Amino acid sequence: MTDLIQPSSPANTAGRSFNELPLSPGILATLQQLGYLTMTPIQAASLPIALAGHDLIAQAKTGSGKTAAFALALLTRLNPRRFAVQAMVLCPTRELADQVTQEIRRLARSADNIKILTLCGGSIMRTQTSSLEHGAHIVVGTPGRIMDHMERGTLNLEALNTLVLDEADRMLDMGFVDDIAYVAKRCPAERQTLLFSATYPEGIARLARQFMRAPQEVKLLEQHEESKIRQRFYKVEDGDRLQAVATLLKHYRPVSTLAFCNTKQQCRSLLEVLHAQGIKALTLNGDMEQRERDQVLIQFANRSCPVLVATDVAARGLDIAQLEAVINVDVTPDPEVHIHRIGRTGRADENGWALSLCSTGERNRIIGIAKMMRIEPEWHELGELPGAAGAADGDAADSRRAQGENPPRRRAGRAYRRSGIHARTGRQDHGDRSIHLCRRRAQHRT
Repeated sequence: MTDLIQPSSPANTAGRSFNELPLSPGILATLQQLGYLTMTPIQAASLPIALAGHDLIAQAKTGSGKTAAFALALLTRLNPRRFAVQAMVLCPTRELADQVTQEIRRLARSADNIKILTLCGGSIMRTQTSSLEHGAHIVVGTPGRIMDHMERGTLNLEALNTLVLDEADRMLDMGFVDDIAYVAKRCPAERQTLLFSATYPEGIARLARQFMRAPQEVKLLEQHEESKIRQRFYKVEDGDRLQAVATLLKHYRPVSTLAFCNTKQQCRSLLEVLHAQGIKALTLNGDMEQRERDQVLIQFANRSCPVLVATDVAARGLDIAQLEAVINVDVTPDPEVHIHRIGRTGRADENGWALSLCSTGERNRIIGIAKMMRIEPEWHELGELPGAAGAADGDAADSRRAQGENPPRRRAGRAYRRSGIHARTGRQDHGDRSIHLCRRRAQHRT
């Protein structure tokens, strides 16, 4: 591996114009139309390397602009007149694959007749096979379904010149390493490989040694504005942890909360506790069918369910619009995963809470997180919360205002939301549209 690039601050790379890059006039015009005037840090650091044809390993969080980075690189190498698969993007989940496909389509609008297919599980194989028979320039999909098509001989990769591994760390976590190896070994040797990952576990280095040629590295640590994400750490005993989540929800009353657990069993246990407390919550886990997963996401996206409980693997690829709070039910042993978790709130111009429950045995994990983030943890006792002492809602609100916290949003229009009618516009709120808007927000961030 060569040339580790680690800007000391985003200011070293961000703010540069796309006009500095060797992009076609059509693509530059499209970027202008989309409002992409300057590059994000990951784009400014990685695009010159990718456009020069080098293999690349880039560490960047979800929402940092990485999709546009690899999309512009693969579109530049594309020959629209050759109706064959020339680029392939592997993603860990169907949701992320859909987001990537839509973003590539947006960036490719200046080119004539660029065909992009999404190949994921949960869709009818026969329909995908028919689409492949009519030809495509780019395919985006999950490793398992891509491998299925290759085994059946319905996906020809002889013309492939660019392979992208998006969210590579989570594909490894989800057990896709053998599938990735199968696919990569059957791609042309003289291809360009671009690997993007939010964290950098040892498995990424092994993957790079197997399938990449002298890759250059770009590593941009996540940095969250203190004014956007306010972190608080609460001391708990292990036996009180799940009840503590209910206490936090009743005190802060966020409209939408993503609660992270380290195991599927912990997710199930938390769900039972919340339901017993009268708190509506749903869970995501890797054992769910795609249709079940989609239904959960629709309910969470349209705010009919305020709490989503998930493991890191199950929540991978989700970019929830206006997520008000993240609760770390369990402290992750990996500081980079913690940073990635809390980075799902406080995006764009929104503020967010990151609330972590920590037992005595997890204190060393907090030390590692604090060291990486260069912060002094803000510790609190659950007993300090008025809600924990059974105070009335009015007293709790007064206490929050006294502490300088933003007052909780009034849940005006609750009856409207239950009936599916938007409180302000009076329009029917369809779940699939809500999740589409959620994805559109993610697309504008990439």
